[in-house]
Amino acid sequence: MLEKSSLAEQRLRDCLKINYDIEVTTLTFLPLGADMHASVYKAQAHNQSSYFIKLKHGHHHDISARIITLLHNEGIQLIIPIVKTIHGQSTQCIDDFSLTVSPFIDGHDGFSRDLTNDQWYTLGKVMRQIHEINVPVAIQEKIRRESYSSKWRQAVRQLYPLIESEPSGDIIAVNLLTFMKKHMTSIHRLVDRAEQLAQMAQSQSSHFVLCHSDLHGGNVLVDKNDTIYIVDWDDPILAPKERDLMFIGGGVANLWNKPHEKELFYKGYGKTEVNMTLLAYYRHERIVEDIAIYGQQLLQTTTGGQDRINWYEQFTAQFDPQGVVEIAFNTDETFDNIMFV
Repeated sequence: MLEKSSLAEQRLRDCLKINYDIEVTTLTFLPLGADMHASVYKAQAHNQSSYFIKLKHGHHHDISARIITLLHNEGIQLIIPIVKTIHGQSTQCIDDFSLTVSPFIDGHDGFSRDLTNDQWYTLGKVMRQIHEINVPVAIQEKIRRESYSSKWRQAVRQLYPLIESEPSGDIIAVNLLTFMKKHMTSIHRLVDRAEQLAQMAQSQSSHFVLCHSDLHGGNVLVDKNDTIYIVDWDDPILAPKERDLMFIGGGVANLWNKPHEKELFYKGYGKTEVNMTLLAYYRHERIVEDIAIYGQQLLQTTTGGQDRINWYEQFTAQFDPQGVVEIAFNTDETFDNIMFV
């Protein structure tokens, strides 16, 4: 988010002192991420240690921390650990929010810098290791499982009458409605085809693996030593591997859409067959979800402040040349599964 959460900074400082024994000297809000319900900060402590602080609206279970611990135990080092409270908890409730703390890694994400050839290879290798992890039953019972739900398709369809009506609201809402009207043919195609692909996916027998679920450039961090970290494990899922692989060549933020990047990633990932029906489904469904979320937030509310401009720009960028919409449609035209060796 571009704007701070409603939680007072002094309240946050007090929470860090009481629950983590972190005495903060400087607390800096970081206008990062597309999560409408999360705010992040950098906390500088008296002992010169720096921490990444994430506040998320609502009270969440610690599945993210359990997954991060599992990954570390499996020998995967490119994951930033969770700092636990003085009582050994991975998350801390504070008013209407959940708080997580981790060491602060000074670096840039994949949205602001290109990955090197070696980093693409490493990302592929690490993702293969993650996809091959045997997830304990105790964690499987807590993590969500792919169901090819129609939730977001229904949410977009509920927006159709609003899109077809006379534009109203603030300037952002009016501009978005005008833009959506212009692209209604593509929006209908995305929703209807996602529905068809979901039915096809459900009829297949797919092997489910541990997936990050949001493996775009913004969630790959590169530090000053060129080490990469896969961050933001808030929403892992058990799903076909294509749930993660859709992002490689998928064009989120109009990046990660170059042929050599995909080649290097799969060189690291190793021999695998990619199910193009599943890849097309996930690329369609991801856009449908964004249309629903951005549409609800920008058309049905006036909240968000400065973030509304950012959300509008992220929405419209999806329809740019070589953007996610064009790539999703092109993926759907590739009928045969692809074997990467």
